[in-house]
Amino acid sequence: MLKGKTALVTGASRGIGAAIAEKYAENGVNVAIIYNGSEEKAKAVCDKAVSFGVNAKIYKCNVAEFNECKETVAAVINDLGSIDILVNNAGVTRDNLLAVMDEAEFDDVIDTNLKGSFNMIKACSRNFIKKKYGKIINISSVSGLRGQAGQSNYSASKAGIVGLTKAVAKELGAKNICCNAIAPGFITTDMTKDLNAEEDFLKMIPLKKLGKPEDVASLSVFLADDISDYITGEVIRIDGGLAI
Repeated sequence: MLKGKTALVTGASRGIGAAIAEKYAENGVNVAIIYNGSEEKAKAVCDKAVSFGVNAKIYKCNVAEFNECKETVAAVINDLGSIDILVNNAGVTRDNLLAVMDEAEFDDVIDTNLKGSFNMIKACSRNFIKKKYGKIINISSVSGLRGQAGQSNYSASKAGIVGLTKAVAKELGAKNICCNAIAPGFITTDMTKDLNAEEDFLKMIPLKKLGKPEDVASLSVFLADDISDYITGEVIRIDGGLAI
């Protein structure tokens, strides 16, 4: 049962993160909505969550900053009582060919996508260990499983999340803490809104269509629910068959 639990979702002001936060709220989960960009969009997600009758609050946090994550997690626990579910969704892209990619473009992506996930897991771990319960869901990517030209930074960060997920699952499993990853393919978000449905890459997707943020949100609900208590260390693709 999810009702009455509390989830912390990073990158929750739009796209996949917003869909996950709203889907959790729809299932009776209190939600801490973490954002680093638009406060207005975060508030809109919060209002939608509250409309389902749960407690929800927004928190501004740059997940790449270790101390900010620690302080944010403490604030969420103080405000909402606890954290049962952590979703590491915050991510950025700085796409460029390797030959011309500069150091900042690489570091920015690694710091937010990979180090940000570590920062939040680290900040939540003591709470989870004390409770002897926790569900950690990391958002990876098909790009992290098969690589993508022009995304050496992004692919590396998302592949790192896979390794992080498996290591955390092994370390914390004895404390009844599950850690899994979701690897989306092409999902209709701000990152993909300019893609043309007729482009060649769509021909590589057996289902011949993009996924929706709600698809990822539904999988996140499954991984957070008690029904998945014996699943840990897994990476589940949700890509229309792209990486078959």
